[in-house]
Amino acid sequence: MRDTGYTGTIWVKALLFVAFLAMVCAGCGNPTGGSGSEGENPRPIDAGAAEDTPNAASDTGETTGPGTAAEERPSSTRVEVSTLATDLRVPWSFAFLPGGDALVTERDSGRILKVSPSGEAREVQTLPEGGAGEGGLLGVAVSPEYERDRYVYAYTTTETDNRVVRFRIGDEPEAVLTGIPVNSYHNGGRIGFGPDGMLYVTTGDAGDTSNSQDRSSLGGKILRVAPDGSVPEDNPFPDSPVYSYGHRNVQGLAWDAEGQLFASEFGQDTWDEANRIEAGENYGWPEVEGEGGEERGFVDPITVWPTSEASPSGAEILVGGAIPQWEGDLFVTALRGESLWRLELDDRGDVTGRERLLDGEVGRVRDVAQAPDGSLWVSTSNQDGRGTPAGNDDRIFRLAPAGS
Repeated sequence: MRDTGYTGTIWVKALLFVAFLAMVCAGCGNPTGGSGSEGENPRPIDAGAAEDTPNAASDTGETTGPGTAAEERPSSTRVEVSTLATDLRVPWSFAFLPGGDALVTERDSGRILKVSPSGEAREVQTLPEGGAGEGGLLGVAVSPEYERDRYVYAYTTTETDNRVVRFRIGDEPEAVLTGIPVNSYHNGGRIGFGPDGMLYVTTGDAGDTSNSQDRSSLGGKILRVAPDGSVPEDNPFPDSPVYSYGHRNVQGLAWDAEGQLFASEFGQDTWDEANRIEAGENYGWPEVEGEGGEERGFVDPITVWPTSEASPSGAEILVGGAIPQWEGDLFVTALRGESLWRLELDDRGDVTGRERLLDGEVGRVRDVAQAPDGSLWVSTSNQDGRGTPAGNDDRIFRLAPAGS
């Protein structure tokens, strides 16, 4: 199928992004293979206007409430957005292999695709389907020892639970972590290996808010296990995989250069969140949505959005990336908000400014990940039943310095 993809050029000045039309277009491959160099139809990308930042430090250094302006940080860069792949079926997560290829999960088909840096895509594995609604084949992670053990990890929904499995490509999966509560919604599903070599797993409350405050339940948590699924001795609660609790539905994980963990979380009716995650801490759900929980012993988010502006899914922090002006920034994808949020973080991990990219240009944005070449890959989720698909959705885009 011919792509109608594009290459856009984004100029960034301070905290105001302005998009220009690029005169060349990156093509794309389809999920059964083919080159990413076919098809040209350039179109502009509007990166959107600057937003005020809740809890940002003001010019006087004081901390103020939601809606106050973030400090302006003069800088400029030029970023090109090109289409890598099209015609995917609800891509949910990326994980990069040594050598630069990405493994991409498709939520509803159960397929895992291998996508090359040039956009060529082919199916390499299928896991049994067992989910409905927001369940299915969700997160994927590559073993930190992949060149030795060849393990790939996936978060998947069965008829009875959500679970993490591992497998070598072409082999049958084996369960690593089971018993995560399941429902047609609030399944969490992001997995990733931290700098400590441990596997972190996000779970949702599965529609039962009592799960989140119940440390005996695996629902509404961020879990931490060893690669074989065993509980590390230094976990905050003895003999428990629970790392943090009081979550509603976490779907994004990201680590900064110092190893600090951040997460993105869906709210209910009012506030979506980005959180700085600390071992053993309680993030308040369902007692608190958004801010206002510190006096009650909960951890407040580092920033919040109205739910219409976010529905935050994937998260990534650019570390040693190809766009120096964005080094150390936290990127969060927005499904309902149809954009990619860029959050500027200070040395404490507090948000000092935030900005919208791809605002309304590509539809629902599901995941973001830093590729080995330092670029950012971003996927859409317009085939998930809540979007308005273009003729070649779903798609993967690449954000990189112009001309790279």
